[in-house]
Amino acid sequence: VAGLHRLLGQLDRVRSADVVVCVAGMDCALPSVVAGLVEAPVVAVPTSVGYGASLGGAAALLSALNACAPGVSVVNIDNGYGGAM
Repeated sequence: VAGLHRLLGQLDRVRSADVVVCVAGMDCALPSVVAGLVEAPVVAVPTSVGYGASLGGAAALLSALNACAPGVSVVNIDNGYGGAM
């Protein structure tokens, strides 16, 4: 996860949330990492932005669906509105 230090710097704030909406591209590993650090449910929003074989967000979507951390639910690619609702 690129920039993990930015997340850790805000960890108290993130942990105080009732639900965490986590928007991530590339390989969409961030929601799984966040779910391992917080007790709240995590909504993963995979994005179509990526490099290499992102396949328009399909790679991120499949990674999010295969998250091993408990408490992660996934909405469709680029569906930030659905993730927030």
